[in-house]
Order: sequence, then structure tokens, then C-alpha cells
Amino acid sequence: MPLNRRTFLSRSAVTGAGVALTGAAAAPAAEAAVPAHRGRRKPKRYALTVLGTTDLHGHVFNWDYFKDAEYTDAAGNAQGLGRISTLVNQVREEKGRHNTLLVDAGDTIQGTPLTYYYAKVDPITAKGGPVHPMAQAMNAIGYDAVALGNHEFNYGIETLRKFEEQCDFPLLGANAVDAKTLKPAFPPYFMKTFRVKGAPPVKVAVLGLTNPGIAIWDKAYVQGKLAFPGLEEQAAKWVPKLRSMGADVVVVSAHSGSSGTSSYGDQVPYVENAAANVARLVPGIDAILVGHAHEEIAELRVVNEETGRTVVLSEPLCFAERLTLFDFELVFERGRWQVESVKASLRNSNAVADDPRITRLLKDEHAKVVAYVNQVVGTATETLTTVEARYKDAPIIDLITKVQEDVVKEALAGTEYASLPVLAQASPFSRTSQIPAGEVTIRDLSSLYVYDNTLVAKLLTGAQVRAYLEYSAEYYVRTAAGSPVDVDRLTNANGRPDYNYDYVSGLAYEIDVAQAAGSRIRNVTFGGAPLDDAAQFVLAVNNYRANGGGAFPHVASAKELWSESTEIRTRIAEWVTAKGVLDPKDFASVDWSLTRDGVPVF
Repeated sequence: MPLNRRTFLSRSAVTGAGVALTGAAAAPAAEAAVPAHRGRRKPKRYALTVLGTTDLHGHVFNWDYFKDAEYTDAAGNAQGLGRISTLVNQVREEKGRHNTLLVDAGDTIQGTPLTYYYAKVDPITAKGGPVHPMAQAMNAIGYDAVALGNHEFNYGIETLRKFEEQCDFPLLGANAVDAKTLKPAFPPYFMKTFRVKGAPPVKVAVLGLTNPGIAIWDKAYVQGKLAFPGLEEQAAKWVPKLRSMGADVVVVSAHSGSSGTSSYGDQVPYVENAAANVARLVPGIDAILVGHAHEEIAELRVVNEETGRTVVLSEPLCFAERLTLFDFELVFERGRWQVESVKASLRNSNAVADDPRITRLLKDEHAKVVAYVNQVVGTATETLTTVEARYKDAPIIDLITKVQEDVVKEALAGTEYASLPVLAQASPFSRTSQIPAGEVTIRDLSSLYVYDNTLVAKLLTGAQVRAYLEYSAEYYVRTAAGSPVDVDRLTNANGRPDYNYDYVSGLAYEIDVAQAAGSRIRNVTFGGAPLDDAAQFVLAVNNYRANGGGAFPHVASAKELWSESTEIRTRIAEWVTAKGVLDPKDFASVDWSLTRDGVPVF
């Protein structure tokens, strides 16, 4: 799942990397400056620009499928590969097309109704199926290499392999290895040769690294098939190989943030956001294109501990809102090319229009998805919104938990667990989602549940449920009784994102935000009686949480009773379609509230 988006214009940081290799392509010669100076030639020089995007998440156009309108936000951002294509064309014109390289740091084929449609509704894996819109767009723009993101695995390995087959560029993953042989399951690296007039060629290697969290988040697809070692160790293995193969420049494309933190606790021994660690610990890297964290980092300079050399990192904002430029200056001295300087900068997609070539290429695919998401599946008796869902029990989130409860109860009917009470978990993913009164469409329901999560049933005790609630309540900032309450500062304590705060339906409980984290859950009841710590419950939970996402206690190790591959979003649409009328009396309940010393906050 994506992290919160924050903006960083420049920082100083941490961490080291490693590299791997795949195909070589020669570019036509570029001029090198070789002027004479008092009978002695100056060193030959060469300027190279590496362009980078990351976390595209299926954004081809500046279009919000959930609002059925052009994308807009308060910051004036624009999105989509159509805009990126225009920016790339501009840079290639400025620098010389044959002096540039275009790469991406992953999370490409999941994230919008467009990508869902071509994974599930009209899947690329079907016999004679379509070419994925992201493959079409990225092929047309001329990407050289793309690192694997964790969301590449959301639709299973078959879909990923089909997408890979449709791409004119390699999908890189040095630390995505076969679970049995531990050999690379994807190309570890890409290498390109740039011809320089009057001088030896410049060889540029791009090492691709992906996220170890895939082993947790998409365990159902990858367990026993693929393994995901840490970025630092794989970088340390591959970077020297790339240098020995003659790489003059080593760039790492890493689907891993720079913070050094992890969202999955200690479930795997590898750091989730390890890009800065790679720069700090692994010698031989010149620059790292950072992904995964959905942050904007124009330039981050990290000193390698072994060599003392500076490694330049940059992370362009997600959804094709920014393009990173790494500008390299190389000098030919003592018989070899050396990187003299690297600087990173960003270009903003809102400064340009869509490339009409991309618009024409994918207008039919776009139209199909717009028609699909605007299908009417029911009627709502009143408007439902997530605006206050972070701090008040909102009926719109109760809709999610009700659907999950119903699906799991039906799945367990006739089994030994049929008599156990079913609780359900859901998070307030969006702060702006709304289901309007009147006709309800697929896009309305999709905006409520923006991820492609599936449903799992886990067996927990009352004591484990209590601990789960207590951990979830750490989301709130401690607020003394009687002090003013600012709802904009009440949540996201210690940077915890909204998607790692959970409602749990089927119980009643209070969250006392005046108390210290770990001591906030009060008056937990089930069926009107105090919660029995020894009682057994079935928790209907999304696969991200069930596999350990967010590091909630007990749930990842709890016994799994049932799971399925149908998305929760689809189950919600089926439920609403079957009902015909979306009426809060059929699903809404007040299960929890915020208090301070027993007094309701609202």
C-alpha cells in the first residue's frame, strides 16, 4: 500500500546499494569537447542525463476515474504518462536523444480502474487478450528499463509475466529470486552503451531492486515460488559485477523509500525503505532513483561510508506528477571514464500538456474504462461520505465491514467454525470518498475501496482482538481532556497512515485519546456483555492486513480459516447490486467512539 505523500525539496541522508545486468544497446555518437590548450589537449568530457519516474500506478491521462473528470488538486498537480511523454520529449530535444536514458522505479500495473479493467474485466492474460495500456504507453515513450514494484504482484505472477512479455523494455529485480534456486527470476540489470566521438564509449548500468515486503503483502501469490532478499545485500553482490563488466556509470532503480523504516515490523529481516542504506553501505553507485514511498525528493546526497563518495538520490512524485533528471558530467582520465559530478532535479507535469501521440494511442482503452466505471448498480437513500471517518464511526465504513461479515459468514456456513461470531476490519482509506444520494455507480464504490485487496478469515481470541484494537488506537495523537480538539492534528500519530487505522465491527468500544498509547481501549463489549478474553472470534480481514501489513499484532500468525481471490471492491459492488437500494439501516451501526477520561470527544 502506498505511504502518505510528503514533499522534500532537499535533504541529507543515509545508505548503500548493489547491481545486476541485462542487454546492451548502442547509441549513435555524441560530440565530446576536445579543444587544445597550449599544445596539450584538455580531458575529453561527456554529459549524460538519466530520466526517471516511479509509482505510476496506472496513470496514463490526467483523469480521475472516481470523479469522472479531469484530475485536480489543491497544489495544482497534473498526472499521467501523457504529460511525462511531453516532458521526456523536451529533455531529449535539449540534451540530445542519444545522450539520455529513461527508467522507472516500479508500481506500474495497479492503482486505477484502468489497470484493474485490464487485469480483471478484459484481462491481458485471456487468449487473444489486449495489450496492457501501460505497456503500450511506456513502449511508445521509449522506456529503457523498469524496476519491479510490490504492486506488480497484486494480480498474480501470470498477469505480471504477460505484462513483461508485452513490454519492449526489461522488468528488473535483482532481489526477486527463485525460491528454490535463489537465482534471479527477472533480469537483475540493464546496460546501455553510449558512443562518444573521438573517445571510448560510455557504459551505463541500471540495477533494479524491488521491495522485500512483497513476501508479506502478496504471500498468496509468491510463497514457495519467489523470495525477496534485502536490497543492501543484493546491491553489494551486483554492483561490483557491473563495474567488472565495464560499467562507467551505475544507477540503481529501487522500489524502496529512503527513510530506513518498515511498515511490517520484524516479520522479515529486511528493511522496507532501504534506498539510503544502499547508498551509504554499498560502494560503486553513482545515483539512485527512489520509489515506493510516494514522497517528492528533488535531490538527496548520501555519503558512502567506504569510499567517501557522494551518491545522489531522487524520488519524483508518484502518479506521473514529476520527472526526475540526473545530470552526469563524465571526464576521461587515466584511460577511463569517471563521473565528475551528478546533480538531480525535478520537472513538473503540470507545466505541459498531454502528448497527443499518447492520447490517440489509448483513447479507446480509456473510453472503455470510463463506460465501465459509470455503470449504475444501485440507488442510495442518502449521501455517504468519508470526510469524518478518521475520527467518527462513519456509516460508509460500516458498509465495508458489513459486506465482509456477510461474505465470510456465507463462506464458513456448514464448517466447524460456522457458529463463531464474525467481526470485520476496515480502514478509512480516503478522506474524500462519497457515495451520493441517488444512482450508485461502480466508480462510486471503487472510490470507497481504492485497493485491490482480497478477503481472509482469521481465528482470534478476545484477548488478541483487544490487543489489535489497542494497537490500532495508536493512530491518535494524545489529547488531554479539556484541551481544544483539532481534527487535522488528532490523527496520524508518529506518521501512521490512514490505511493503518482499523475499525472493528461486531463489538462496542471506546478509544480514550487522553491516555497514553497502549492504554486507550475502554469498555469493550460483545453482545452487551464485557468482552471475554478467552472467547473465539472470526476476523474478516483484508489480505494486506492478514499477511502482516501494518504490523498489527496476532493477525498474521493467527490460524487462517478461509480466503479468496475476489477483490473486496467487487464484493461491495455485488452486495449493492443484489440489494438494489443502499440504505444505512441495512449496514450502519455505532461500534466505537473517541473519549477523553470517559467523556465523548464529539
